[in-house]
Amino acid sequence: MDLNQLTDTLRHNAVMTVFFNVLMQQLGLPVPAFPTLLVVASLATDGAGLIPLLLVATVASVLADWVWYRAGRLFGYRVLTGLCRLSINPSSCVSQTEARFVRWGLPSLVVAKFLPGFSTVAPPIAGALRMNQIGFLGAAGLGAALWAGVALCLGWFLKDRVQAVMQFLDRDASSALIAVGLALLVWLSWKLWQRRRFKRLSAVPHITPLELLAALEAERPPLVLDLRGPAMVAEKGPIDGARLAQHQHPQDAVGDWPKDQPIVTICACPEDAGAIHAAHLLLEQGYQSVRPLQGGYEAWVAANQRDARPPSA
Repeated sequence: MDLNQLTDTLRHNAVMTVFFNVLMQQLGLPVPAFPTLLVVASLATDGAGLIPLLLVATVASVLADWVWYRAGRLFGYRVLTGLCRLSINPSSCVSQTEARFVRWGLPSLVVAKFLPGFSTVAPPIAGALRMNQIGFLGAAGLGAALWAGVALCLGWFLKDRVQAVMQFLDRDASSALIAVGLALLVWLSWKLWQRRRFKRLSAVPHITPLELLAALEAERPPLVLDLRGPAMVAEKGPIDGARLAQHQHPQDAVGDWPKDQPIVTICACPEDAGAIHAAHLLLEQGYQSVRPLQGGYEAWVAANQRDARPPSA
């Protein structure tokens, strides 16, 4: 399809193109919705033509957000864990997303569309935290309208430049593909470096759930830091005897605990990422024995259930 055919297709199917592009992207698929909005806006014959595009983009975005919100309500913290499991760097995903949402509250949904990655995880967190649905839809709608409005306005006011870029891509597609490929290679290399760095950090010694159960019965039991987010603590309840801690500042929960006494960190995150990160932070501050719990919160619950079973006859 050449540039003229593409232009005609976008001009005659602008509303449906915008709706499905935005819907698919907000559901988590790698669809270039923002560039699509720029191009479609540059093809509009007048400013009034942007209004239906803004409306359908907002509706599509809110619909996708509502789907994620309902998933968070139904499945709780497991949705965030599942999304972060897809991340190349699960440590940053776990440690930043829920903390950012809890810190900013409802206004985070207004700016979520402008923060890569956060846009997908914010709605299920809102659902898991049982945020009021009307308030959620209102904030999500305002955020979607601002995000789509920025893209459409940029496309309209910079229409000549957008069309010039499209014509360049049509004339020299090979050079454009090379540039895009190089940019993707740089991004992927950066992400893989982060992943490799996380794997090195994961080499810190762990403690198994059974070992922790035995250690808690000892004369000098370890301090247990619970790094789960507020959504999961509210859903599953606290861990007996543990102190709630934050991924980025676990030392705040340690208090005056002696630095030569053992500490165990527990999270509910892929590959024990948050527990490993917190353990390294504490080790860097001079605590001599800090070990993440192998398998995280799910393994801890399973071990306690096995330990509570009566012996078979």
